[in-house]
This record gives sequence, structure tokens and C-alpha cells, in this order.
Amino acid sequence: MFENLSERLERSFKILKGEGKITEINVAETLKDVRKALLEADVNYKVAKTFTDTVKQKALGQNVLTAVKPGQMMVKIVHDELAELMGGQATELNLAGRPTVILMAGLNGAGKTTMSGKLALRLKTQNHKKPLLAACDTFRPAAMEQLRVLAEQVGVPCYLEEGATDPIAVAQHAIQEAKAKSYDVVIVDTAGRQSIDEELMQQIEQIKAAVNPHETLLVVDAMTGQDAVNTAKTFNERLEIDGVILTKLDGDTRGGAALSIRTVVDKPIKFVGTGEKMEALDVFHPERMADRILGMGDIVSFVERAQQQFDEEEAKRLEKKIAKNKFDYNDFLGQIGQIKKMGNIKDLASMIPGVGKALKDVDIDDNAFKSVEAMIGSMTPYEREHPECINMSRKQRIAKGAGVSIDEVNRITKQFEQMRKMMRQMTSPKMAQAMAQMQRMKGMKGGMPRF
Repeated sequence: MFENLSERLERSFKILKGEGKITEINVAETLKDVRKALLEADVNYKVAKTFTDTVKQKALGQNVLTAVKPGQMMVKIVHDELAELMGGQATELNLAGRPTVILMAGLNGAGKTTMSGKLALRLKTQNHKKPLLAACDTFRPAAMEQLRVLAEQVGVPCYLEEGATDPIAVAQHAIQEAKAKSYDVVIVDTAGRQSIDEELMQQIEQIKAAVNPHETLLVVDAMTGQDAVNTAKTFNERLEIDGVILTKLDGDTRGGAALSIRTVVDKPIKFVGTGEKMEALDVFHPERMADRILGMGDIVSFVERAQQQFDEEEAKRLEKKIAKNKFDYNDFLGQIGQIKKMGNIKDLASMIPGVGKALKDVDIDDNAFKSVEAMIGSMTPYEREHPECINMSRKQRIAKGAGVSIDEVNRITKQFEQMRKMMRQMTSPKMAQAMAQMQRMKGMKGGMPRF
């Protein structure tokens, strides 16, 4: 995501490297390159021009401090303007209704039904709501079944009427169901449109008029570039949408939609889809996205994703096991599961400052854990709980059962033992005392001693 744009912007800023001050000449040269980079990323032409004109005006009005180099100042200005271009700050959902009604709209193939399921899961786990999914795509019966399956997957109820042909009635009945059973949110999944289908556009207008939603969210495919912006513009003219969900931002997308929608449509991007897993739906933070575009990473989002998978009671249980050197393969398998739930591995790596650039050309397989999982799956319950019992004959059986080589089993078991040893050292009383001592020194006047 945004890799090419990030590289082009980095090259643009190098024009100012070594310059003593910002001048109209070197700024013009830099911003000419920046504009090209934005256009190559499929950013709307008028948006790109207005953006670079604003940056130029602000750059020439800056008094560059001696301690700040012109290139650094330009990066700061571009960062702030990128964030502003995308909306400035995250926009919250309006969840004031009882129940809150969220109407989902979008073209066929944009991922609207899947996003309805993801949004339901997020509202359930992050906002502690009781959502109800409403299958109102009577135009495509398979969509109702798809939503029902997704609802089961995320543990949320789904309201559907087999053989129904009137989506307005289904939506109204779903809201009645929500009121009767005290559901907080009703997410209304509607029929996807082929391009802009007039009949279906009129249908969704009628649904909106009938249910009076608190939020009308448009799901658009980020990989379609300016088509996504044009789609948002058309839907907004007909429906007066409240926000956008961008899908497939984890794919090979140039990102122009994310940078153009807010300016062209004047509606915020509220969420972004960042992977295939049902948990892969993030709140859109313009400042964090600007950080990532400029290669600064997004450590805040990384920590937030980790916290979503963090179980305090489980952490305490593991800490006790590690202290007694009882951390086993069952625990290891559980930790792998938590990492996988955090999302696409390369996308996670790109959130860590400096790592994304280093791994740009490295192919990171999301199935990298499969062989480890298969190997643990080939162990007996006793072997999982007692790693030290795994001798050569057991390794040969495990390798055969997992479909891996004996060398692979040796490598994994060795790494597991090294990890256990390191974790044991980190929880030892001496290490805890040393860490406490370091914290005390940091708090002392003058900080840590220097040698």
C-alpha cells in the first residue's frame, strides 16, 4: 500500500537535501516531482494541483530554523497537508440511535456484504454493542445466505426472510426485531449495483427514506482508483452518504482514492479494510496514514491491533508458566493464533518505522506459520505439554505426520527451546531487579549514568 508513492515522495525531498534554505526555485522543482508522484498514485488532478499549491504557499512562508533542514521542513509541511487532505482526524460513527440504523451501499464486488459482517464484529468487540445484521439484498439471494454465514462466523444474529422480494419491508421488519430484542445496532445490507443501475439506485433511495438511517456508509474498492472517487460522488448526490469504507487497501493499490475522496466528495473515510480476516477493519486515521505514506510507520495502530488480541488473564497465566519453565507447544500455538488475528504480516511490518522500507522487496508469506502449526498438530497431547520428551524417534514421526523434513522439525524445536530459555531469563528475579534499577536511574536527576 502506497509503496510507489512513498518512494517517489522520498526522491522528491532529496532535491532539497544540502540546500541552505527554501527558495521559490528549489520548492518549485520539488513540488513538480511531488505532483507527478500524486498523479501516478491516481490522485485526482485538481486535488493534486491544489495540494501542491498549498504546500508551496506554506513552504515559502516558513522561517526555517537553524536546527531544521529545508528537506525536513518540507516533509513536515507535506505530512500535515496530506493528513488535512484526508480529513485531518478520524471521524466517529453516529451510534446515538435506539437502535442505531446503519445503511450499507456500494457497487457489486466492492465487498459490501463482507464489510457489513466486519463492521458488526467491530461494533460487538470494540464498542460493546449488540448488532443485528439485516439481509436486505433480495435482488441476489446468494447475498442473503452469504450474510447469514458471515453472521455465524462473527457470532452476531442475522435477520432474513427466505423468498422475500421487498427489501424495504425486510429492513423495517429487522428494525422491529431489533427493538423487540434490544439490539443496539441494525446493519442493513442492500443490493450491490452494476455500475450505477437506475432501478437499484431508486430502490436504495426508497430504503433510506423508509428506515431513516443514522449512518449511510458507502463501500468502495480502493483498487479502482479514480473510479472509486467517481462512484462516491454519484452515490453522494443520490443518497447524501455520511461516510466511506475503503476496501482492499492492503492490496496492490496506488492509494489515489484515499487521498482524493474527502476533497472531491466532502465526506470522511470512516473505515478501511486491511485484509481478508473478519477482524481486518480499522478506523481511518488521516495522520497515521500520512505517517505511513511518508515512510514513518504507524506504531500506534500496531499497538492497538496487538491490544485487541491481548487477554490480561491469559497473559498472567503465561507469565506464571514461563517463570516455572512450563511454557509448552499448546501455549506457543495460542500465541501464533493471536499474531495471525492481527492481520497481514507484511502490512503489520510496514507499521513499524523503518521496517516497511527494509522489507519492500521481501516476499513475506502469510502462510509462514502453517508448517509450525502442522508440526504441533502432529504431536501427541503429552508431547505438546512436555517439549523435553521429544527425542529423535518422536521427531521422525512428527515430521512424517506434518509432511515436513526432519531438518525442519529440528530447526523449530531448537528455536522453541531458545525462545523458552530467553523468556525464562526475562522473567527471572535478577532480570526483574535489573529492570527496576534501570527505571529508578531514569527517574534520577541527570538520567542514566554515562561511561
